[in-house]
Amino acid sequence: MESHFQPIYELTRGDTFQELRNQIVESIHYGAIAIVDAKGNLLASAGDPYTVTYLRSTAKPFQALPFLEDGGKEFYHLEDKDIALICSSHSGTDEHYQAAIQLQTKTGVLESDLLCGVHPPLHEPTAQALRQRGEQPTQNRHNCSGKHTGMVAYARMRNLDYKEYINPNHPIQQTILTTFAQMCNLPINEIVIGTDGCSAPNFAIPLYNAALAYARLCDPTIGGVEPTARAQACQLITQAMIAHPEMVGGPGRFDTRLMQAAKGKLVSKGGAEGYQGLGIMPNSIGEGSPAIGIALKISDGDPKGRAVSAISLEVLRQLQVLNSTELEELAEFGPVVPIRNFRSYTVGVGKPNLKLDWKK
Repeated sequence: MESHFQPIYELTRGDTFQELRNQIVESIHYGAIAIVDAKGNLLASAGDPYTVTYLRSTAKPFQALPFLEDGGKEFYHLEDKDIALICSSHSGTDEHYQAAIQLQTKTGVLESDLLCGVHPPLHEPTAQALRQRGEQPTQNRHNCSGKHTGMVAYARMRNLDYKEYINPNHPIQQTILTTFAQMCNLPINEIVIGTDGCSAPNFAIPLYNAALAYARLCDPTIGGVEPTARAQACQLITQAMIAHPEMVGGPGRFDTRLMQAAKGKLVSKGGAEGYQGLGIMPNSIGEGSPAIGIALKISDGDPKGRAVSAISLEVLRQLQVLNSTELEELAEFGPVVPIRNFRSYTVGVGKPNLKLDWKK
């Protein structure tokens, strides 16, 4: 599998206390990247852009797409905040918890309907507050509760039984799969189906096709995205994610901070095990610049979460999507970050080792 990936991010350490002389590379993350426009042109890559791997939560905007295409926004009178939550991997804060309740009130979904399971809030201060109160987290604290609420709401809208809505053979999941395949320009039988951490179906496809889907999401007028209702649904999703990045992730989370800093230029959605999807809106690089999709995978799953954000920013820097002010606002994530010891001395550097292969 390593043959699909190339060295992409390295961590160094120097030989002198508080100095960075004679740095030695201490560890390396390998990865692969595909950068694609909405017409399907592969613009640049690193490693094998056709590496097949699971999107995990990066798939969430596409899992929401058929619900909105079929009129879910109008049927339930949803707002941008609701749609952003459906596309989210939220942090389980009190704000997210209340947003989930409000979404469920609008759609008639019960928290007990959700089959996502339970985990403590990703936001540690919230998790600590729950422990201090002796309060156990419930489904609405789960980072996927918005997605699951959307799936149940979609089933209710279609008058379908939703007790087993996460079954891959359920009509809701079949519709999601069909829509996703069309957005990715892949036959359904070429999409590998797995089970996500939240028990919903998830998809493994080539990075190229995932990047293509993100490009089409950001400009559904190009690349054969049909019908008009789907194009409108794509616009609803990008509009909602850009308007409410705090719903998509949470305090201090990369997706949230990146979309806040980018101010409408892009949508960002990370997934577990070192996956990241980015969609660049048209005209974000300059007048007339196309929508671009980016899909990247860190081969070891990036357990400390340091390579994905740094590489994402490095790609955006090389594409000139973000200016120096915007990059400075995101400096805590990279592209280059200091490595500090337990006394806060800088002892090394984490930095991209990224050589994009530009196709033209």
